[in-house]
Amino acid sequence: MNYRHTQIGYITITALGAVIFLIIEQIQFFGSDPLQIAVLAILVVCLLIFSSLTIEVGNGFLNWKFGFGLIHKKVPVADIIRATPIKLSLFHGWGIHLTTGGWLYNVSGFQAVEFELRGGKKFRLGTNEPKKLVQAVSVLIGQ
Repeated sequence: MNYRHTQIGYITITALGAVIFLIIEQIQFFGSDPLQIAVLAILVVCLLIFSSLTIEVGNGFLNWKFGFGLIHKKVPVADIIRATPIKLSLFHGWGIHLTTGGWLYNVSGFQAVEFELRGGKKFRLGTNEPKKLVQAVSVLIGQ
């Protein structure tokens, strides 16, 4: 393994944890209904999935996974032609979504690495270690 790092989404954990706590308190005081239970279940799943982002470079692949790995992707390093550290704006946000710079995968912060693949496709991985990630990939692609 050339590189492995897990970034924790502390703001996501805090925000979702607070809402989960409030729903549980409301259920304890006023009872529950099916909608509250459904919302609570969805929030707990989101908390488990989007609490962290782990990025790995090794064995010929760039891998990333959210939380315990339910959402994960990998790209052959041989398909990467460029890795560039970038700054995200508040507009870019967190989570998984399409941006003007390609798909963004991010749990926290405003630093990321933009990857360009053969054929022109781009995507971005949020990380609090952009220089280390770029270095790990650059060594393998000869950049």
